[in-house]
Amino acid sequence: MSGSSPGARLQQLFEGRRLTPTQRRIAHSMVRRAGDAPFLSSVELAELAGVSQPSVTRFAVALGFDGYPALRKHLREVAPAGTAADGGEEVFNEYQQAVLGEIENLRHLAELLADPAPVERAGRLLAASRPLLVLGLRAASSQARGFGYFAAKVHPDVRVLDEGGSMLHDRIDAARRAGASALICFALPRHPREVVDALAYARDQGLAVVSVADSAFAPVAAHSDLLLPAAVGTGLAFDTACGPMLLGRVLLEAMCDALPDAQARLESFDAGAAVRQLFVE
Repeated sequence: MSGSSPGARLQQLFEGRRLTPTQRRIAHSMVRRAGDAPFLSSVELAELAGVSQPSVTRFAVALGFDGYPALRKHLREVAPAGTAADGGEEVFNEYQQAVLGEIENLRHLAELLADPAPVERAGRLLAASRPLLVLGLRAASSQARGFGYFAAKVHPDVRVLDEGGSMLHDRIDAARRAGASALICFALPRHPREVVDALAYARDQGLAVVSVADSAFAPVAAHSDLLLPAAVGTGLAFDTACGPMLLGRVLLEAMCDALPDAQARLESFDAGAAVRQLFVE
């Protein structure tokens, strides 16, 4: 690590940590002032990040240190004097580092997909379910809606569950009575308790659960028949989910392969869209 830039060394310290938005704000402030970070007091860092001093202490503890003094001591040990990158090494800012982190996540996803069997199995489960339930709450709601939007072009009955509350179990019951056999869940940090409860209930009702989650150890794992992991990026104040989104598209492809009339449905939609002049060419 001695040949890397101060900002890169700090970024490595933060990678893979489950930090709150406030803690990420502190981390980003440290990356922006990487050369000064080992010498800032907790009060100075709090002012720089626009947070309270106790938040800085909690941040240090979240990184595994006894307190901020221990974190600062560690930074001084791994970031000796001379903050410029050695050997003319390229220095990336925090936005570039976030993009590069996602590229690495996608490389890892590509490695996992070298064995297509789990995705193909999931595609068959989803294709066979009438109706098909798609669950995603809070941070994962956009993933669920995106999957549902495209799935509806090839699947005859897709029902998106993107809002929690007391009606969630009712909608699962209604789908089960209508013949549903499977549910796909998008589960992203921070994981809502409602999602875990809904999956437990869905399995109790006999539904097969396919989950796309940020980790194989996500809370939904205990209630999933098949879990497909895709890491999220943690380099910005809020998670980036390029991996889960792409994995959702891969599952759509597998589902299309398992639906004999998928191509005919797509062609029918395109013909109707042309008649309605739905899209600007």
